[in-house]
Amino acid sequence: MNSSNINNNDSLNKIEIIAFVGPAGTGKSHRATHVARQNGTDIIIDDGLLISRGRILAGRSAKSEINRLRAIKRAIFEYPDHRDEVKNYLANNPPKKLMILATSEGMIHKITSRLGLNDPSKIINIADISSPGEIEAALRERHEKKQHVVPVARAQIEHNFAGKLVSQIRAFFSKGRDKDESSNTIVKPLFSFNGKVTIGTEAILAMCRKLLELRNHVKKIRSIEFETFDDKIELNIEIDLTLANHSALSIARTLQRKIRMGLSYFTGMDVRQVNIRVNEIFL
Repeated sequence: MNSSNINNNDSLNKIEIIAFVGPAGTGKSHRATHVARQNGTDIIIDDGLLISRGRILAGRSAKSEINRLRAIKRAIFEYPDHRDEVKNYLANNPPKKLMILATSEGMIHKITSRLGLNDPSKIINIADISSPGEIEAALRERHEKKQHVVPVARAQIEHNFAGKLVSQIRAFFSKGRDKDESSNTIVKPLFSFNGKVTIGTEAILAMCRKLLELRNHVKKIRSIEFETFDDKIELNIEIDLTLANHSALSIARTLQRKIRMGLSYFTGMDVRQVNIRVNEIFL
């Protein structure tokens, strides 16, 4: 481990974590800034964004994703470039406290683990600060209107959001605050319009073939078979290879990596395993 990594880890280890949890659509984002300030911080992680006083410091909103699966992955920092951006910002500008919003304690632990942060010192549940009637009303709004609240001023989010910007609201705690600090933006993500996303068998096969055809060493694609399990996919591929001064093993490993990365990027699915069988080798 080099000295910069040690320094980064030291900075991240000093940050106290507050967790704010509750099911999706129960009003966490609407109340986030107020709850954060009550607990001594202005820094929030919500749906992939690192936010302070209504301004985006780092990250990308999960609500900018085109389907729900990719939105979940974005929210738990599964994409390396996204994760590194937020992690590096926190390491270089460590706050004393940071509040993380999530749908469950399990999701909190996934986020803290991926970002190299401490476990939460305090866990606040939406039910602790909102009445059953308020939670029910928030859930009804989400279900009927498919609208989501982002605790960020509209000017901050309109250039990197792919869905529909509905309106901007002033938070109930906004008196005497700067406009950006007190504004929430109501949005409709693309995945709220699209409903359930289904990726057909032929589409997956076509993507695999295209990814294989891009590699010069693949002389012939003999077969592609796959199985899916709850948005996870396993592939079995049989091909002929042209070595051209490379080993069959190194080519196969490169193909595995490229297919895993490509399918994951284009479909949002978790590519668990890529098995490649070499049928025939040409020099």
